[in-house]
Amino acid sequence: MIKSMTGFGKATKTIENKTFTVEVRSVNSKQLDLNLRMPSLYREKEIELRNFVAEKLVRGKVDLSLSVENNGEEKTVQINQELAKIYFDDLQQLAKAVGRENEPLIPSLLRLPDIMKSEKTELNENEWKEILSVIDDAIVQFNQFRNTEGTTLEKEFTSRVNTILSLLKSVDPFEQERINTLKERIQKNLNELLAKENIDQNRFEQELIYYLEKFDVTEEKVRLKTHCNYFLSTIKDEQDQGRKLNFISQEMGREINTLGSKANHSEIQKLVVQMKDELEKIKEQLLNVL
Repeated sequence: MIKSMTGFGKATKTIENKTFTVEVRSVNSKQLDLNLRMPSLYREKEIELRNFVAEKLVRGKVDLSLSVENNGEEKTVQINQELAKIYFDDLQQLAKAVGRENEPLIPSLLRLPDIMKSEKTELNENEWKEILSVIDDAIVQFNQFRNTEGTTLEKEFTSRVNTILSLLKSVDPFEQERINTLKERIQKNLNELLAKENIDQNRFEQELIYYLEKFDVTEEKVRLKTHCNYFLSTIKDEQDQGRKLNFISQEMGREINTLGSKANHSEIQKLVVQMKDELEKIKEQLLNVL
């Protein structure tokens, strides 16, 4: 079963007085291109998180965001009381000196440098383990989304490859007609250039065989059918087969192009154009396959 590289997953969990929300989304990319957004407190865990995510997501341009909402009375900023007392004494002396003792000093005090200080919060390892579980839940949702999208892509690939096989089968009725046309054309050209009694029939047959072999498309038809069947079996594989499917589609394209160059028949050329159209649509969607 194939997976899409496009995905979205979200998980939320409340741990003590904090609510953690994780969102994971991605679009297609040749490699894993991971962009992390999280509070600075958890930045020291970035390498660990990248390795954790890389094992589970494989490829894609991935955006992962971790947000934290405090639900309690947790203080992250407080007044530097010791410094505030020193500033207050100085302000009182200044107020007396300029005759402004009755004016409130607190508003001015709070604007002075270093009065407010942030509490240094240490990362809690148990909390981090809980956060990883939330991230894992989001990735599970994300992969389910990828699987659902992959199922849709699989149906489309199957339909288009079967269309190519059907078009390939439609080439058969024109094969004998093409050979007869070629034979008549060579015979006509020889008749115009040489007297009929001067034509060496053995030589004529040898030349005819040469051209028939040159324009024979049996091998191309067999190989194209083989590649199509291989493509259909590969999309059932549980492994991440995006690159492999892309290689197979390139081989399908080579056989279709060769078939077109050898066709020498208008109806076969029309069928080849339709095959190419189906294959191009397959290649476009393969960009989204993991």
